[in-house]
Amino acid sequence: MNSKYDMTKGSIWKCMLIFSFPLILSNVLQQLFNMTDIMVVGSFAGDISLGAVGCTAMLVTLFTGFTIGMGNGINALVARYIGANDKKLVHDTVHSGFIISLILGIVLFIISYLVSAPLLTIMKTKDIFVDKALLYLRFYFIGLPAMAMFNYASGVYSASGNTKIPLIILFIAGVLNVLMNLLFVIVFKLDVVGVGLASAISQYVSAILIILLLFLNKNDYGLIIKDIKLYKGRCLPIIKLGIPSGCQMAIFAIANMFITAGVNKLSDLDIEGNAACQTFDALVYDVMAAFYAACASFISQNYGAGNKKRMINSYYISMIYSFGIGLILGLNLIIFGRPLLHLFTNNDEVIDAAMRRMMIMGFTYCMSAIMDNTTAANRGIGHTFIPTMFLIIGSCIFRVIWVYTIFENYRTIESLYILYIFSWSITGIAEIIYFIIKFKNIKIDTVEV
Repeated sequence: MNSKYDMTKGSIWKCMLIFSFPLILSNVLQQLFNMTDIMVVGSFAGDISLGAVGCTAMLVTLFTGFTIGMGNGINALVARYIGANDKKLVHDTVHSGFIISLILGIVLFIISYLVSAPLLTIMKTKDIFVDKALLYLRFYFIGLPAMAMFNYASGVYSASGNTKIPLIILFIAGVLNVLMNLLFVIVFKLDVVGVGLASAISQYVSAILIILLLFLNKNDYGLIIKDIKLYKGRCLPIIKLGIPSGCQMAIFAIANMFITAGVNKLSDLDIEGNAACQTFDALVYDVMAAFYAACASFISQNYGAGNKKRMINSYYISMIYSFGIGLILGLNLIIFGRPLLHLFTNNDEVIDAAMRRMMIMGFTYCMSAIMDNTTAANRGIGHTFIPTMFLIIGSCIFRVIWVYTIFENYRTIESLYILYIFSWSITGIAEIIYFIIKFKNIKIDTVEV
């Protein structure tokens, strides 16, 4: 089998770093390009538009996160079959995944159009932001089908060990997004519509390019037009692994919507400061997420290859990498946060509000690795349902209870964001216990399908 990068041999420390580096660059580039949305809106459309776009962050994560999760599920399956050198399972999974991902993207677009307005109300979005926030979402979510297809194809490439292709395509689409942002907002004065439309167009460009390359790919994971259909026995594994994986991503957004509702009870300055900080949150999480993706891919390929020792070592090493990078980036944000925030706003009061939040999160980002890396490991061995239940309890129900008890009593930004470290720790411990149990029961002489 012509896998681009063999995760079953060599130094895991070195292999994982080589595998993860293009993913890190991809995620950083994506966030830098997303920052331009905030920077352009904040600089050329005003603080109200900045706050409006910031209010939508959790809704955007809710729907786009589902497409990312689905891509992660397909990644785990394809990586396992590549590791087992089963060409038929690779072929059938890739081609069935194409159709399932396309359907998912269309369904998510329809749902997003119907529920965006009610969800903004549930989040208690202030009236001053609602109209622009909804307008931004209407145009941004046009790109959901494209996001689903890009994340599907990116998952396939990552499963093969090729993380460079998604990086190159994201760079092309990101540059286009920046140029369109400047054109639509500064020249055509389209305000939030401009950044939403620019994002949607760039998503379709990235999806078309990466799918086209899959069709041109001659490896076992390449697409063949006449072979695109739902293969018997392939849909259920994709759905069983992909949908819960998508739900895991969506759960965080649902829980964070309640946190956003809490933020919206605070002052306008806190809301605008929170909007600026969310961009840095996403940047840190996405860099750490590169190692979660590596964890799932390495464990999956070695699961297929029957190398149990290498599976557990992959888990340990990815945990060290992700925890370490989260700690380093968090501390740097605390040190350099104020000048970085000046990229988004010149209002010193907004920056002061943002720094109060950043001081808490900067010290705690690394703790999210305990939960997220273990969740990725569970996905790598083919288990997502029970880990999703843990996430619902620890990262959704727990956070909602916190918002309506502890935060409601104090009503400060500090009392709201301290909940993350408790949520990550509780959920992470449960995920680790589950992983240990399931890992011990793995039989390496067969590949589960």
